[in-house]
Amino acid sequence: MAALSLAVAAPVAARDTIGIYKRWGAFRDATPDRCFAIARPVMAGGRSSGFASVATWPKRGLRASLHIRLSRARDRSAGVTLTVGERRFTLVANGLDAWAGDAPSDRAIVAALRSGRSMSVEAVGAGGRPFADVYALPGAATAIDAAVLACSTR
Repeated sequence: MAALSLAVAAPVAARDTIGIYKRWGAFRDATPDRCFAIARPVMAGGRSSGFASVATWPKRGLRASLHIRLSRARDRSAGVTLTVGERRFTLVANGLDAWAGDAPSDRAIVAALRSGRSMSVEAVGAGGRPFADVYALPGAATAIDAAVLACSTR
C-alpha cells in the first residue's frame, strides 16, 4: 500500500494501477506514455521519503530503467552505492536522484533485484553522516514484469 500512496501523490493527469505486489506497485501513465514499478524504503536514512522505481518509456527507448530518489540530501562529492546481496553497483547521482550509468548496468541491477531479498542505497549526507535507504524486494520482480508488459502492449 505504501507504493500506491506514493504513486497517487504525484500530480499526473492519467495514472492506471496495474497491480500491487507486496511492497511494490506497478503503474501506467498515459501522458507521458510510461509504465513503472515503484516502492518506498522500509527503512529510510533521512526525514523525507525516497523511492526506488524501474520504468519503461517506449518513446524514449527505455526498458526497465532504474531511478532512485534518496530520502535525504547527500554530500555533493559523495557517491551513491546500491547493494543487493553480495552485488554492489555505483550509481550516477545528481542532487537527490540516482540511476544506473548505462543500459548494461540497468540490466545487471534489475537481474539482481529479481533474485534478492533486500537492497540498500548508501550515500553520505550533506552533514557528513552516512545514511542508507533499505528496500524489501519481494514483489519487485512481478511489479517490474507487469510494468514492462503493460507498456509493451501499447
